[in-house]
Amino acid sequence: MELEQMDLPQTLEKDGDDQTKPYLTALIGWSLPAIEACAKLDKPFVVVGPPDFEHFAEKNDITFIGWNFDRLNEGSDLLFKKLKALGAEVAVPLYEECVEWAGALNSRFRQEPRVFNRSLLLRDKGMMKRKAQIAGIKVGVFEEAHSKDDVKRFLKRVNEALLKVEGDKNDPIHVKPLDKAGSVGHRAIEDPEEIDALTDNDFPLLMESHLDGQEFSCEVFVHNGKIQFLNITEYVKLGYSNFVPASPSLEEKRPQIRKAIEQLINAFEIEYGVIHPEYFITPDGTLHFGEVAARVPGGHIFDLIERAHGFNAYQAQILCSDPNTTEEELRNFFPSDEREPEGYAGCLMVHPHINYIQDLNVPEELEEHPYFEKHDMFTPEQGKVSERVGFGNHYGTIFFYGKDSEEMRGLLKQYEKYDFYR
Repeated sequence: MELEQMDLPQTLEKDGDDQTKPYLTALIGWSLPAIEACAKLDKPFVVVGPPDFEHFAEKNDITFIGWNFDRLNEGSDLLFKKLKALGAEVAVPLYEECVEWAGALNSRFRQEPRVFNRSLLLRDKGMMKRKAQIAGIKVGVFEEAHSKDDVKRFLKRVNEALLKVEGDKNDPIHVKPLDKAGSVGHRAIEDPEEIDALTDNDFPLLMESHLDGQEFSCEVFVHNGKIQFLNITEYVKLGYSNFVPASPSLEEKRPQIRKAIEQLINAFEIEYGVIHPEYFITPDGTLHFGEVAARVPGGHIFDLIERAHGFNAYQAQILCSDPNTTEEELRNFFPSDEREPEGYAGCLMVHPHINYIQDLNVPEELEEHPYFEKHDMFTPEQGKVSERVGFGNHYGTIFFYGKDSEEMRGLLKQYEKYDFYR
């Protein structure tokens, strides 16, 4: 989607009626927790979501505009005009495919075309890596691929650079779509034969070298270009388990991590909202930038933040997305992000280890563990297990809370391989 397709004028004249319209926050996407959070903030809002949710919205008196986010070039100017007529002044993206839509709308609300360009930067992984590299941020080797031959050449060149000799096992390369959320479509490739599994629909894609080290994410609430709160999420197994805040061994790197995020914010000219960068840290303390998103993170991280830090992360995103939020409001909302944690909140996302399930089995020793809080697993109908897309469509989540990060890590590892579904 190009910005001109949003028909951005050089100036937007305010008519007299605008002074009497409510100041609305536009939630772009569909998320019940975000809707509830905005309502509790006592902020009038409108939801721009898939048309399938219109009936639910009407039934629950939610101001709603049905929108197909895949049709980027059709009627986009109409969306802005509808929102402007309602009195909307800020757009908040709730998931990956809505980021550039929110960027285009905020460009018009704020009369700043560069806001849209920044949103594109946060959606295109190739552009994102190039921008980081230009800014001096440490990244792995990467290229864009348009064919299987490109992937074969990249795999060969990376391993030649690593001085592999005959008989050595290849280091993997990672390939992923340029614009998908998180791990959707992500593959690790070690042997040329594995490249044959790629199809024409997978291209173009991003290729990158493997980064060693501990992977973690940050959830950074930004307002006026400044960090308002920095959470560090420790991954136990990517896509399966994580906890908040990070363990003491990772948290002690907070000054270094904060400095890296400030560099990222400045390089990407991020002003408002939430960002979700992922990094790798090597044993010698070197930080490598992985990628960054500008929407609600996966892995139930917002839920874990609320349990561990005591504030609603959806409300935090909404407040930080609004340029009119005052510094006093932010100070009153956020706790200090450097205080000692009272406990650690973790979760395990459960996916069956078998192809066909008949029953759910939750062991008593799990439910009796003092760190166990709840789970939302359910006994499904007998049938074939659906293929996992990225790290989504898991069959339930187990939530934990406790005082010791090592105990938390051990629990998550212990039950990661447990057969809850049989």
